[in-house]
Amino acid sequence: MNDLRDLYQRTVLDHSRRPRNFRALSGDVWTAELRNVTCGDRILVAWSLDGGARGAIGDIAFQGNGCAISMASASVMTESVKGLSPAEAEGLRTRFTALVNDGGTHLSTGDPSDLLAFGAVVRFPVRIPCATLAWLALHAALEKRV
Repeated sequence: MNDLRDLYQRTVLDHSRRPRNFRALSGDVWTAELRNVTCGDRILVAWSLDGGARGAIGDIAFQGNGCAISMASASVMTESVKGLSPAEAEGLRTRFTALVNDGGTHLSTGDPSDLLAFGAVVRFPVRIPCATLAWLALHAALEKRV
């Protein structure tokens, strides 16, 4: 359990202090913005296609503000789904949401290891909406393409 707690702290601190893909994304993009009304966190997710036959996520970025958990989760999310098809990204979102809600081992062998750290959120139920906000925004942005 200490290993998971340490991984959680390292991952959240690293990604909240130096968020990856924290920028505006322009051009032909799909976006969605969500807010956590309980705490005021706000995340806008924007993504574009890679132009290949697979229709994968070519670029993805986020903007907004929030607690360390929501910002770290958004950063990890953008790194995790880049290059995936929308269906693969949805599958990863489903596994991540299950992970933070019950702490189980829902991730696949090929899923990014930084996601595992968020399994510790299950001990803090009030923080689950913080961890899942960016993933819900991703879901909403992906649905706009359909």
